[in-house]
Amino acid sequence: MSIQPFKSFTPQKVIDDLKFRLKITRWPDELQNSGWSYGTNLSYLKELTNCWRDQFDWRKTEEEINAWPNFIAEIYGYRIHFLHIKGNGKKTFPIIITHGWPGSFLEMTKIIPLLTTDPDFSFDLVIPSLMGFGFSEKITMPGCNRVLIADLWKKLMNELGYEKFGVQGGDLGAAVSTTLALNYPESVLGVHLNYIPGSYKPFLKNGKKLTDEETEFQKRVGEWSYKEGAYSHQHVTKPATLAYGLNDSPVGLCAWILEKFYGWSDCNGNIENVFTKDELLSNITLYWITQTIHSSIRIYNENSKVPLAFEENTFVSQPTGIVKFPKEIGFPPRSYIERGYNVQHWSEFAAGGHFAAMEQPVLLSSDITDFFRGIA
Repeated sequence: MSIQPFKSFTPQKVIDDLKFRLKITRWPDELQNSGWSYGTNLSYLKELTNCWRDQFDWRKTEEEINAWPNFIAEIYGYRIHFLHIKGNGKKTFPIIITHGWPGSFLEMTKIIPLLTTDPDFSFDLVIPSLMGFGFSEKITMPGCNRVLIADLWKKLMNELGYEKFGVQGGDLGAAVSTTLALNYPESVLGVHLNYIPGSYKPFLKNGKKLTDEETEFQKRVGEWSYKEGAYSHQHVTKPATLAYGLNDSPVGLCAWILEKFYGWSDCNGNIENVFTKDELLSNITLYWITQTIHSSIRIYNENSKVPLAFEENTFVSQPTGIVKFPKEIGFPPRSYIERGYNVQHWSEFAAGGHFAAMEQPVLLSSDITDFFRGIA
């Protein structure tokens, strides 16, 4: 086990190659006036690509990354990238925050100052890159799933001196956080989630049935999956086939990721209502320079082999805080969540979507603070 400081530096030839590939893009056609209804909008993608090629400065993003305390930990032979920022409050509480796909650790940079600077109560933040994402190692052996990652996160927190800590996450990070709570109840003090894992199914005793509200939720999820879930099915079943194109074409990669930032955010039809071009391109460029699109989508396949289907005695017993943003995809009713989680805190907000830390950093960080202050 070792932990070493880390600085991001991308060889100039990688950046030059990216610019060249952007320059020679071969564009498809588009149905007239189709907007985003068939996928990523062609005119906006061209606009963003021109910005990527001619204006976007990855070196500026690297400077912003390197302004935070970055580290690489080697645990069980795996290299894990993470940020570690200690709070300034009279009382501090350690939490590990896990991102999802198609995001990255960059999602969390807006909430770092909001969670670490309160003079009375703040957090020691550990913000890792999921295995196969960003600067963390791409594991090419089978088994890189939520269970393995939870094991690595627990070991990481212990090595940093935190025997007990809180967990927070959305998207894939919600599955990892839930797994940490289930597998290490003696270490996890509380759970805060802004998403419920899609594979989550609570245990129903014989004779117990879902409520009408819960049944309607499952129907809505099925309808959404039919209309919008093709990406997930591809990730689960044949991620390698998809990866050839996305790893070779920066515009293809951009289109695949951009569609989700548009469709899953509370952008009201204009993606730049909630994200700047630099924010979008920083995240996409991180995937490009690290060549992690295949390893990041492959986790869908690995997680499908260990779904969060709760058994009779499976229950997240730690205090759990849930925050619901209106444009979050597939969010279950409270009763359905409470079948498997000890929900002690519930918040609903009028704005925000899947990328809560980027879209509504003040609301999310305030809710995290309120919840963990109550159990500290």
